[in-house]
Amino acid sequence: MRITFLGTGSAMPTGERFQTGLLLQSGEDRLLVDCGSGALHGLARTNVGYEHVDTLLVTHHHLDHVSDIMPLLKARWLDGQEGMTIAGPAGTPALVEGMLDTHEYMQDRMHLDLRTVGPTTGAEGETGEGTEGPHRIAGFDVEAMETRHSMDCLAYRFEHEGGPPFVFSGDSGAFPELVEFADGAAVLAHDCSFPDGVDVSNHPTPSSLGEALAAADADIGRVYLTHLYPHTGGHEEGMLASIGDHYDGDVRFAEDGLTVDVS
Repeated sequence: MRITFLGTGSAMPTGERFQTGLLLQSGEDRLLVDCGSGALHGLARTNVGYEHVDTLLVTHHHLDHVSDIMPLLKARWLDGQEGMTIAGPAGTPALVEGMLDTHEYMQDRMHLDLRTVGPTTGAEGETGEGTEGPHRIAGFDVEAMETRHSMDCLAYRFEHEGGPPFVFSGDSGAFPELVEFADGAAVLAHDCSFPDGVDVSNHPTPSSLGEALAAADADIGRVYLTHLYPHTGGHEEGMLASIGDHYDGDVRFAEDGLTVDVS
């Protein structure tokens, strides 16, 4: 499996980082995860392009994760593509249908398969009544977990044909159960929006992330920090040091355009 970070920024643009988007590839299977502003441009810069990705999976519905959905659909329609699958947490079909109501000229341009993805585990890591999964999406086996965010949001665990897993936290405060959801993963891409000293909820600072990584009973190959607000600029070394005060694993910053081979 190959992971390309299309956008590693946040709701506040920096001019250097697009908003959230990731491209997963394994053989001929391709999956776009989140589609914030600029993610479409990031996708166009890859050797896959928007022409050859027909499935989008979203973590949640904040603008910096979904704002390029309509531009993506229009670009694929203009390229002659006929359909697309869009999946995500509860309300995702209604979200896309609402976008189409606003942009009426895009209605019926493409065949859309709109799906809802349910969590496999809850925000505390438990498996409970009413959960769903794992899901089969674009050739990937996907498990989902509720995160701690200001709206319903899912973290995702991806596997492909027995290869090592990749886990994406989505937007979330840091907590050990989410890290344990990534147990055995070759790569965990985790929200680390702000440096220490910023009073924030629903997102982690390096100290809180380091504490969660250390407290979790999990074996993870490498952690990439993403969803970076402008506040993190110039504080990279200090952020890594702060995480390192608690956790001695391999932690790095993700960058737009970075491709990681997790096979």
